Amino acid sequence: MFDVIIFAGLILAAFAFMEGFAWFTHRYVMHGFMWVWHKSHHEPREGAFELNDLFAVVFAAPAIVAVWLGVNTSLTFMLPIGIGITAYGAVYFLFHDGLVHRRWPMPKARSAYWKRLIQAHRFHHAVNTRDGCVSYGFLMAPPVRKLKEQLKARGVEA
Repeated sequence: MFDVIIFAGLILAAFAFMEGFAWFTHRYVMHGFMWVWHKSHHEPREGAFELNDLFAVVFAAPAIVAVWLGVNTSLTFMLPIGIGITAYGAVYFLFHDGLVHRRWPMPKARSAYWKRLIQAHRFHHAVNTRDGCVSYGFLMAPPVRKLKEQLKARGVEA
């Protein structure tokens, strides 16, 4: 039983860690030196894919390595870490690309939580340059009022 609790705890810890990692990467990598890829996400998409989708491949690599290590070596603790990273990626894929960007049919958001996250991400896209954006997280977002104030201070209408 104790092993199950540790396994589940590692999955949850990896999942939670990914939100901070995603925020940091979005803010300082995607809106930094890798803007060349991420820029496509701030422009109208032509076709099914955008250059920004390559980040999914990059972010999948650590999860694949962690699962492989957890299954094939004595580093068994890496398996739940890989599962947690993969779970975060799956949630991101389904809800960011489906619910927020409507890349495929999804039910409309009904909860106040998801509506706030969608609005925060739309405010992020109110700026089409690498600088001046707000709200870099995915599952955690500042209050909408605060984001509106930040955009207004930057001369952007929300």
